[in-house]
Amino acid sequence: MKLIRISTLALVATVTLGAGFAIAQEKEKAMDKIHFLIPGGAGGGWDGTARGVGEALKNSGLVETVTFENMSGGGGGKALNYIVENAKSNEGTLMVHSTPIIVRALNKTVDMGYRDVTPVAGVIGDYAAIVVGKDSPYETWDQLYAAYQDNPRDVAIGGGSAPGSMDHLVPAAIVQAAGSDPLDMRYVAYDAGGKAMAGLLSGEIAALSTGLSEAIALADAGEVRILGVTAPERVEAVADVPTFKELGVDMEFVNWRGFFAAPDLPEEKRGQYADVLKEMTSTEAWANVRDRNGWIDIYNAGDDFSSYLANQEADMEQLMKGMGFIQ
Repeated sequence: MKLIRISTLALVATVTLGAGFAIAQEKEKAMDKIHFLIPGGAGGGWDGTARGVGEALKNSGLVETVTFENMSGGGGGKALNYIVENAKSNEGTLMVHSTPIIVRALNKTVDMGYRDVTPVAGVIGDYAAIVVGKDSPYETWDQLYAAYQDNPRDVAIGGGSAPGSMDHLVPAAIVQAAGSDPLDMRYVAYDAGGKAMAGLLSGEIAALSTGLSEAIALADAGEVRILGVTAPERVEAVADVPTFKELGVDMEFVNWRGFFAAPDLPEEKRGQYADVLKEMTSTEAWANVRDRNGWIDIYNAGDDFSSYLANQEADMEQLMKGMGFIQ
C-alpha cells in the first residue's frame, strides 16, 4: 500500500509578516474591542484558541474588551455563512478557524471557504493526538492498533467534526501509515470537541482524534491517556507521550489555527488586526497561554497567510483523493 504522509502540511513555525502589515509606530492606546466568533461549541480547539488569544490580548493590555460567541452547526458552516452574509455588521469580529476551513470546502461539507472571507493571520499550531479514556483497556498505541487490526469495526474512533474532516483524516492517515486500509476505520462524528470528549469518557468510542491542547487538561486531571502525538519530537507539555514516529508510524501533522474577518474588510482594519495579533505573540501573557496548551507559534499574516492557505488546499486535495475521501 502506498504510504500517505501529511508531514508536508505542517506549517513551518517561522515568524513572517505579510506585506503592508509592518507596525509603523507604537500604538498610542489599546484597541477598543474584538469580538471572537467561534464556529464550534465549548471545549473544542477553536473555542480554546479564541479564548486563549482573547485572554492574552486582554491581560497584555493590547485590547480593552474581548467578547466571545459560540456558533456551532453545519461543520463550521453556520458561522462562516453568518460572517459572510452580515459582513458590514461584523467588521469588529474575528472568526477563529483552522485546517478544516479548507478540508470542509473540498469535501463539500460547507459551501464556502477561506476565499469568501478575509484571511488575517495564522497564530498557533496544535499537534494532533489519539487519546483513550482513563478506564480504557488500551494502555498503549500498540494495544489499540492490535485490536483495530483484529476487527476495525469494533474499535470506533471519534472526533469533534464531520466525516471526511480533519479529525477523521488524521487517524485515517495514522492507520494507513501503520499499514492498514483507512477506509476500514469506523469514525464517529460529534459536533464539537467537548461532545466528542464526553463520548470517549462515556465509552461510546474506543479512542478520540483531537488536538493535543484539548487533551492536555483532561490528561493532567487523570481522565484520559494520550497514546501518541503527531509531533516530530516529544512535546514538553506532555514529555511522557511518544510521537507516532517513535511508535513506528511515519506520520507528522500540525494543525494551524488563525483568524479571519468579514469579506471586503478595509485593508487598514485588516492591518490593525494583524498588527495586534503579532504584538500579542511577544508578550508574557501569550507565552503563558501558549505553553500551558502545548501550542507552537506560527504567526503568518496577510498575503503570506493567503498563499499558505492556497498551498495547503492543493496538498489536502491530493491527500483526500489518495484516500478516497473525494473524487
